[in-house]
Amino acid sequence: MAAVQGGLADTNEEKDIKTEPSNDGFGNNNANDGRVLSTSPSSSASAGINKSAAGAPEDQQTLLAVLQFLRKNKLTESVEILRREAGLPEDSLELKGGDSSGAGSAGAAGSGDKEGGDASSLLSRVTISSSAVAQAPTKAAGEDQPDVNVVLSAYNQQGDPPLYQVYYSGLKKFIESVLDCHRAELSQLFYPLFVHMYLELVYNNHESEAKAFFEKFSGDQECYYEDDLRILSSLSKREHMRGNETLMDFRTSKFVLRISRDSYQLLKRHLQERQNNQIWNIIQEHLYIDIFDGMPRSKGQIDAMSGSLAGEGKREANKAKVYYGLLKEPEIELPLDDEDEEAENEEGKPKKKKPKKDSMGSKSKKQDPNAPSQTRIPLPELKDSDKLDKIMYMKEATKRIRLGPDNLPSICFYTFLNAYQGLTAVDFTDDSSLIAGGFADSTVRVWSVTPKKLRKVKSAADLNLIDKESDDVLERIMDEKTASESKILYGHSGPVYGISFSPDRNYLLSSSEDGTVRLWSLQTFTCLVGYKGHNYPVWDTHFSPHGYYFVSGGHDRVARLWATDHYQPLRMFSGHLADVTCTRFHPNSNYVATGSSDRTIRLWDVLNGNCVRIFTGHKGPIHALAFSPNGKFLASGATDGRVLLWDIGHGLMIGELKGHTDTIYSLRFSRDGEILASGSMDNTVRLWDATKAFDDLETDDFTAATGHVHLQDNSQELLLGTYVSKSTPVIHLHFTRRNLLLATGAYNP
Repeated sequence: MAAVQGGLADTNEEKDIKTEPSNDGFGNNNANDGRVLSTSPSSSASAGINKSAAGAPEDQQTLLAVLQFLRKNKLTESVEILRREAGLPEDSLELKGGDSSGAGSAGAAGSGDKEGGDASSLLSRVTISSSAVAQAPTKAAGEDQPDVNVVLSAYNQQGDPPLYQVYYSGLKKFIESVLDCHRAELSQLFYPLFVHMYLELVYNNHESEAKAFFEKFSGDQECYYEDDLRILSSLSKREHMRGNETLMDFRTSKFVLRISRDSYQLLKRHLQERQNNQIWNIIQEHLYIDIFDGMPRSKGQIDAMSGSLAGEGKREANKAKVYYGLLKEPEIELPLDDEDEEAENEEGKPKKKKPKKDSMGSKSKKQDPNAPSQTRIPLPELKDSDKLDKIMYMKEATKRIRLGPDNLPSICFYTFLNAYQGLTAVDFTDDSSLIAGGFADSTVRVWSVTPKKLRKVKSAADLNLIDKESDDVLERIMDEKTASESKILYGHSGPVYGISFSPDRNYLLSSSEDGTVRLWSLQTFTCLVGYKGHNYPVWDTHFSPHGYYFVSGGHDRVARLWATDHYQPLRMFSGHLADVTCTRFHPNSNYVATGSSDRTIRLWDVLNGNCVRIFTGHKGPIHALAFSPNGKFLASGATDGRVLLWDIGHGLMIGELKGHTDTIYSLRFSRDGEILASGSMDNTVRLWDATKAFDDLETDDFTAATGHVHLQDNSQELLLGTYVSKSTPVIHLHFTRRNLLLATGAYNP
């Protein structure tokens, strides 16, 4: 039966589920699904592996095929881990013998690898990543076909084609006839059932019936599935289904629906009375119904959370503990305080702005209870230059302007004129002294935004002549002959899509269509390392706030965690069903957020590679992410023109900001977290009252059994200002240390 989670079903219901009539044997695979599934946030493959030992023969065959494939490739450590997790006897592989064909085992391995998400299996993949990465490009093409055959075989059913329309129409009439409170919830079934019924018809070569079915019912689907339906309409023959990414995503991940128990009982009773096995089988095989006790949700509440490729996130996926607090600041502020007091006393303004430092999270006296331990992940030690920078940062913080609804920031817009090379990415250094742009002509350009020009370090021969003991040695090593306002960095062989400065301003990262991430020195303006791991374009990259680590995400649907001194990735975050379009580190560097074209946001734990949050609600690919300075909240922006606000600790959507009319490409919180700025392709910068958005929350709602709060439609109250550029889409925003807002974009005449 459809997997049940969120409350124990009574025993009679379980009996009903297990004795449900079934034409084609699909019901047998789901006998165990009455129990609560694995709480792993990864997709259903891991749940399938956990269940296989309980006796589902098809699952066990697949598992053995995966084990055989791993053993054939001499990955013995992975074989042992998988065998132990699945609870199989040691001699199970010998018993299997040569039953499985090569194609079958390769296919099973392909799908297993794509969906496996347990921490141990991920770590074993990291351990063997060097060999796996080297082999990946040569194997990919060969593995595609068998993988498709294994995945598509589930559609090999013998339902009567003309009856598909009757079944679907019957269900539609039933759902339209139930009470309003249940209708909204049960209407969620339309889209996944429509897609799977259409694909079954196509797979079984009933082209004309499939076309008629599509034409009759595609208009009933929600408008946010328009793009998916367009791709689906092009799949009119069985051959078209091979290698189609959207279809494979849909087929390999169970579509998650969150439905109240009352609505679910209504549906079950209807399908039992009508003996509607075709729909029952699809629900069993392809859907995951997350049942909750309580009042059914309204259409508005459902619409706010739906829209992703695989339905809503499972509530269990958002229950893991997240340490969202900030790390304790290093003990370097005492001398700073003395200096500051003297300086402020001279001006006659003693200690006026002291409290602001606390709001920044530099409370060194006691540890935030929600913060991870300092040693949870290894972080680089502070160098002397970093300590000096921290002191400068603290001094700037004392002069910071306190923002709020009555005190909005000034906005300085940097417009790129005549950017015929095609501006694709921008970043500022934390101290706002440098700006870098990535361009479609494969170059990276760096500008100084202060009177201080950019200079290279002198050659080795000249450096030998310098007196190393002199006080101004750092100035002497720079070559004045190379001074200029900008530098061009050559190295990529495709458009540069992502760019990020290191916190210490010594390095710059760039990611490109050529599949590489490059690390550039800002002392010599040369490329130091090319990180190769992605096989396809890399859409974004971002440095950790503590330096050393960085994250990248691309077309291969995987985000990778790197360290600057390692050629291979340290972690691979696999779980998205489409391109990873944007990446962002949490302020404490222990977590990474990724936004994707599958219209979901995932939060990953850097320590073990686990996905600890899945946020759904956007209706288009996500292009902007921003954490609040206190680490508690996340803001996201997408092609649907909406900014969504998320509570990381509770794993819930807590706000929706509507106003933009085009894709949102940049989000940034002010340094004190009072204001959220959003920049869009509609040529506007909008400022939102973040404090009010978060303070208005009714915390009682967090205990709601439905797993989310009731969203207020208060965008207009929260909008503090809209600033329109002449004809420049806003692609990056940055708050200076004193809370001046910098915006950038390329003029589009």
